[in-house]
Amino acid sequence: MDMLQNPEFLSRLQFAFLAMFHILWPPLTVGLAIIILGLEATWLKTKNIFYYHQTRFWIRIFMINFGVGVISGIPMEFSFGTNWGPFSIASGDFFGNILGFETAMAFMLEAGFLGIMLFGWNRVSGRMHLFATSMVVLGSTLSVFWIMVANSWMQTPAGVEYVNGKFIINDYLAAVFNPDLGHAFWHMFIACIELSLVVVAGVSAYYLLKQREIDFFLPAFKLAVLALVIITPLQILIGDSAGGALAHTQPAKLAAIEAHWETNPPGEGAAWAVLAIPDAAKQRNLWEWTIPDALSLIVTHSFTGTVVGLRDFKPEDQPPIWIPFYAFRIMLAAGVFMALMALWTAWLLWRNKTRMSHENISQNKWLLRGWILAIPAAYLAVEMGWMVREIGRQPWIVYGMMRTQHGVSELPLATVQWSLLSFFVFYLAIGIAAFYFMRHVLRQGPAYEAAPKYIKNKNRPMSPMNDGGY
Repeated sequence: MDMLQNPEFLSRLQFAFLAMFHILWPPLTVGLAIIILGLEATWLKTKNIFYYHQTRFWIRIFMINFGVGVISGIPMEFSFGTNWGPFSIASGDFFGNILGFETAMAFMLEAGFLGIMLFGWNRVSGRMHLFATSMVVLGSTLSVFWIMVANSWMQTPAGVEYVNGKFIINDYLAAVFNPDLGHAFWHMFIACIELSLVVVAGVSAYYLLKQREIDFFLPAFKLAVLALVIITPLQILIGDSAGGALAHTQPAKLAAIEAHWETNPPGEGAAWAVLAIPDAAKQRNLWEWTIPDALSLIVTHSFTGTVVGLRDFKPEDQPPIWIPFYAFRIMLAAGVFMALMALWTAWLLWRNKTRMSHENISQNKWLLRGWILAIPAAYLAVEMGWMVREIGRQPWIVYGMMRTQHGVSELPLATVQWSLLSFFVFYLAIGIAAFYFMRHVLRQGPAYEAAPKYIKNKNRPMSPMNDGGY
């Protein structure tokens, strides 16, 4: 309870709450926009109204998600000025510049064409509407890029000097393309696509389990699963590469993620703790279940590779252990679960094509329930990954250069308490509203709107993976 009387802790708690709520929405916005672009382009090419109806259905979910993402993201950016004033003053020449790029170059581009994408049917040509959708995709992708530039610079600051409490830029491009950016951007971007495909597969599985709109959702389910067969292993490979890079850029974070206390001697491998009870006070694990040499193999791809331990850092420079350690394992378990679901379903599609047809797909109840469960697993993976990334950076707000405690504003305790409570109530309200409208869309199902007049659709539209029905 003493921490609740600490303005610094409350400011950190408030930003963590804002960030963890906000990150629920942009990944689906980014990934679903790409899926919608693919569906719309296919519709214009094939003139098959099936793809038009798919486009219109998923746009409705996209619209709700986009709106909540915008509403929840604005207060988070304002927090840099209200709760993190010293950090904003120190890093504003670069950090503020990058956030400005995200607003002017990415968000404005996305928002500028969003109206055409949502309401331009029968008002603009098919090519113009497709162009607008592609600009929304480009804007959302650029948004991911600039946000990850800002965050990656905080993880691996480059191109600046910290002089008298101010970050001085001496190499702008080095700051933008800092060592962490490549891994961070692709890991986040692929996570957006993966989560969106899982949502498409999970929502489709829900309808199939209820035996509703099977001809509409079975093709969507199959296409999403087949895409996930490629995306999920790719994400695991990128994550593995990012973990190896941590050994060079943020070794203390890596050691905290793995609860690895002592650097392994030359010629000996470091064991990987599958589960453990870390004790920061005693600088060791009270209990652990380990696999010999596995950590060296995972990080260095060598059985005897050196992995720096936490004891090589001063206790005041060590990150918290418990949250990064277990959050990483939850993220890993969720990622493996999604990959196995994709591979299992693809195998069933290949081996039992007749059993996965529109006549009897609903009989695969455990498979469909697994995909519904994959939706919260995907969101859990994103949340846990962000916790690993941000908490593992502590005690630094800019890794190795500026401590978090030096970046927080000096605010009255009551001010921070009331702002935290107000944000909690406000975000709870918009979260409930979002799920209410999302539930309404799912209960209503596809609307089967008439196609725009400029497209002469096929007289007998067919779903791409089902020769009968739709």
